[in-house]
Amino acid sequence: MNRKILGIAGLLAIGFTAAFGTAMTAASTAAQAAATLPPVSEMMAERVLGDPKAPVTILDYSSMTCSHCANFHVNVLPKIKEAYIDTGKAKLVFRDFPFDQAALSAAMLAHCAPPERYFPLTDVLFKSQPNWSRSSDPGKALAQYGKLAGMTQETIDACLANKELADAILNTRLTGQNQFKIEATPTFILNDGKARIEGAQSFEEFSKEIDKLLK
Repeated sequence: MNRKILGIAGLLAIGFTAAFGTAMTAASTAAQAAATLPPVSEMMAERVLGDPKAPVTILDYSSMTCSHCANFHVNVLPKIKEAYIDTGKAKLVFRDFPFDQAALSAAMLAHCAPPERYFPLTDVLFKSQPNWSRSSDPGKALAQYGKLAGMTQETIDACLANKELADAILNTRLTGQNQFKIEATPTFILNDGKARIEGAQSFEEFSKEIDKLLK
């Protein structure tokens, strides 16, 4: 079943430290203060997979804890990449649409990674989704993947405690709701609404819609 939309207020009510199981110690807070992150505007800069000038734009609204979203990234996106993205016919832009605290934390981690590691880290997080999303301490589990992307524990702690970044990601979700009436994930908006694909769909379904836009 697709993940249906939940209220942003409810997500915010969870609290940004709820996913970590225990309150941060004074030492970890000091370490976070010492870690330097880029400005939020830089971390939230649009991440594009493919040629920015490609004629077809695929906006991918997904939640990092959505199983259908993971299925798309693991099984369908590689075929789209080979047929359309690598050939310059299409590009994919990932738009965060978190449904819970774990998804929000995963999205924050990806944005804190160096830009060139954003999509590789997102790919790894989707492939390993059952491991970290069902963990009793998702924050600790996610930190292991952040380290694989070259981030220090201090940077990861600072990242996951960054309220401004969390608010920016939630605002991306709100914009998707208002602009494109996103109600479930995954939802794909092609060329500013000229085509729309919802839910767990096959490569053939994407190919059909992309080919129409290429004519």
